[in-house]
Amino acid sequence: MRNYISISVIVGLHLALSGVGTVQAQSKPRARELGVPFAGETGPLNAITDVAGVAVAHVTLVEGDGPLRVGQGPIRTGVTAILPRGKTFSPVFAAWYSLNGNGEMTGTTWVEESGFLEGPVMITNTHSVGVVRDAVIEWMRDEDLNGPLAPGIWWGLPVVAETYDGGLNDINGFHVRKEHAFQALNGAASGPVQEGGVGGGTGMVCNQFKGGIGTSSRRVGPYTVGVLVQCNYGGREGLTIAGVPVGSEITDLMPEYHFNNQGENGSIIVVVATDAPLLPHQLKRLARRVPLGIGRLGGLGTNGSGDIFIAFSTANPDAWSRKETVRLEMMPNDAMSSLFKATVEATEESIVNAMVAAETMIGINGNKVHALPHGRLQEILRKYNRLDAQQ
Repeated sequence: MRNYISISVIVGLHLALSGVGTVQAQSKPRARELGVPFAGETGPLNAITDVAGVAVAHVTLVEGDGPLRVGQGPIRTGVTAILPRGKTFSPVFAAWYSLNGNGEMTGTTWVEESGFLEGPVMITNTHSVGVVRDAVIEWMRDEDLNGPLAPGIWWGLPVVAETYDGGLNDINGFHVRKEHAFQALNGAASGPVQEGGVGGGTGMVCNQFKGGIGTSSRRVGPYTVGVLVQCNYGGREGLTIAGVPVGSEITDLMPEYHFNNQGENGSIIVVVATDAPLLPHQLKRLARRVPLGIGRLGGLGTNGSGDIFIAFSTANPDAWSRKETVRLEMMPNDAMSSLFKATVEATEESIVNAMVAAETMIGINGNKVHALPHGRLQEILRKYNRLDAQQ
């Protein structure tokens, strides 16, 4: 295993920060390129960054092989940053929803109470939430990206979410540090989003294949809905892709755990972005549609899964103020069904994109999680007459 610590900026490059690294563009096929059929019109990038202003970056930490030595490795983890309006202090209307709460997304009580997301959304592993949260506060202070009550007086409640990577990663070694969060925040940019085992998704497992980060988007009239997932949930048996029982067709290639058997437990974090003019109660409605996309793939929201979602709108750019009364635009509720559909479709495709992009990984104690085999997936889709004939 090559050891590297890298920042994967949204343009799809690995930029080595230390150790041995390479600079390479992402050339992996995405689900549509394999012939997986999906409904709906995507944006030009088919990514959350099709929503203008949204910026993303990953910092990926991979180092070492062999037996677990807590504090030393092997390391298979990272952090992902999503900035709703780029590197600026410009709060957005937002709402969150939990399908099953065996997980964490900090800062959501204030999102619920205020209706605003006042900074980035960060995603990492379960035991690194605290350090990433603290790093965001320090970054907001140092970059002067906050809304002070008086000169030098302000407070922040960052939104940091997690899924568990302890089947592959030395999760109790606390290898994600504040400088990694800084690198992700400062590296966030618009453009294509790298997918698979990168950033917070580095050590994740989805439907007992290798999982991680995936993204997709949908055009709805003049508006865009974009989704980014960190998928780490689900069993194999119920996995359904494009209506096809892929999980029951591929019964081998199961995770090979020598210790720390994760089984079917896990979690999924979903971030929904849109430029449609929605208020917080309407964004809550979008977040509540995310489980329908997960359900299309066979997800059940099991007891051991943290299925937590946040949705925000980049419309109404001047809505946040400490003093002024503002005028807002709001989409009528009767026009929202098309956004619901877009959210469901983009969630479904994001999860499949994550599995398609992810590569087989060996982690602590030689634990091995296999990639979803592209050729076999295509054969199964063809068997059920579901392979896109244009591919």
